[in-house]
Amino acid sequence: MSNLDLCVAVQFCLAFGVAGLFWPEKLMPFFEVLMFPWAASYRGIRANSIALVALSVLLFTRLLLTCLR
Repeated sequence: MSNLDLCVAVQFCLAFGVAGLFWPEKLMPFFEVLMFPWAASYRGIRANSIALVALSVLLFTRLLLTCLR
């Protein structure tokens, strides 16, 4: 994965993670489609948002380690 792809992935994960934490009611229709068989709840949106922020931190550390080599 090139550095540009990794930067886009980090920004995407961070944007949706923070948006889900700040405005879960605006992301409810998106999560209803994403989690189709199960009903989307605020607790589920919060859990997925925290996971997205954690994923963006992991991808960012990978990006830093790749650039420092």
